Amino acid sequence: MIQKIEQVIELKPEEIYSFCGKNDRTLRIIEEQLSVKIVPRGNYIKMIGSPEAVEDAKKQINKLLEIHRREGGHLAKKSFEKMIGGIKENGIEIVEDFLSSSINVPLKRKRITPLSLGQRIYIEAIKKDDIVFGIGPAGTGKTYLAMAMAVWSLASERVARIILVRPAVEAGERLGFLPGDIAEKFDPYVRPLYDALFDMMESEKVQHYRETGIIEIAPLAFMRGRTLNNAFVILDEGQNTSIDQMKMFLTRLGPYSKAVVTGDITQTDLPENSLSGLIHVQSVLKDIEGISFIYLDEKDIVRHELVRKIVLAYEKAGKKESITKKGKDVKHPEFLGETTYQGLIQKLGSPAKHPSTEKPEADTESLPGTIAGKYPKHLKDKSDTPVSDKNDSRD
Repeated sequence: MIQKIEQVIELKPEEIYSFCGKNDRTLRIIEEQLSVKIVPRGNYIKMIGSPEAVEDAKKQINKLLEIHRREGGHLAKKSFEKMIGGIKENGIEIVEDFLSSSINVPLKRKRITPLSLGQRIYIEAIKKDDIVFGIGPAGTGKTYLAMAMAVWSLASERVARIILVRPAVEAGERLGFLPGDIAEKFDPYVRPLYDALFDMMESEKVQHYRETGIIEIAPLAFMRGRTLNNAFVILDEGQNTSIDQMKMFLTRLGPYSKAVVTGDITQTDLPENSLSGLIHVQSVLKDIEGISFIYLDEKDIVRHELVRKIVLAYEKAGKKESITKKGKDVKHPEFLGETTYQGLIQKLGSPAKHPSTEKPEADTESLPGTIAGKYPKHLKDKSDTPVSDKNDSRD
């Protein structure tokens, strides 16, 4: 018979709800990760299990409490629950790693924390490289995290403006004539970008920045001939670009600029027999230094739990099918038969997702979001603004 022991940890009265969660939800997640039974009693947490498991659980929970107290109890509940969900696989250090990759958004005095290992690697890639491709299914935070990095870069004066670009492609239906000027016609296509932007800036500030050109939202078709200097550029829905459009966009980048391209290669709305520029570009640019391809998957989905299940169900259903449009095969044999991320990645020969769980070494010569020496000196002396993690409404 396995010997069982009990140990207790005392909480401060104000920590009972913030640490344990509604209906002790956080404790249930910790219980699953640490293989002990956890019983809350007043302001005490009782752990029951084998001596080794209880000692390990006590150490881990005390570490979580230390982080919780250090952050002032302001970690968003969803952020905290998501972070501790990786303890069993990656160890308690994963929580510290997530927090070290947080993005400060001083314009709303909040902090956005990666909620998965894939999201953390995505943020670190944006900090390091000047062109980053974030590829993954719906709900993995591709656009939201890119927008957070753009707002942080603007607020800390590392760039002079933000440019948000999207192809004007309809999702499987024709809307017909849209009234208004070009901005009003394009507005429905960029609503997801506005949603992320308003979550990080006051609406009055967004309006002012748009009027003064500090924030620009533009159709991809209007990019030809431009040079984008000192800007943070986001191309959303990159899977809806053609090969020529992707090449055109990437060659717009000017000095002191950064580009992030996001997209879901399983949800293209291009005409039949057209290959997505986001699929093609992976095999063309995969070996160029300064360009990163980050692949997110169902483990990185942070929307409703059902979204993850839906993505998995569609991926399973598509494993034995060719990439199709309207029932006809796309005539690109290199990619036929692959509708899953892992299948395409293997065929393209790209590096595997999540290349490392080690915390990157600090680079004292470069700024987050740059490569060493890339920015002018007057942009190197800006410091971050300490902020809290409240109201992280990412979905």
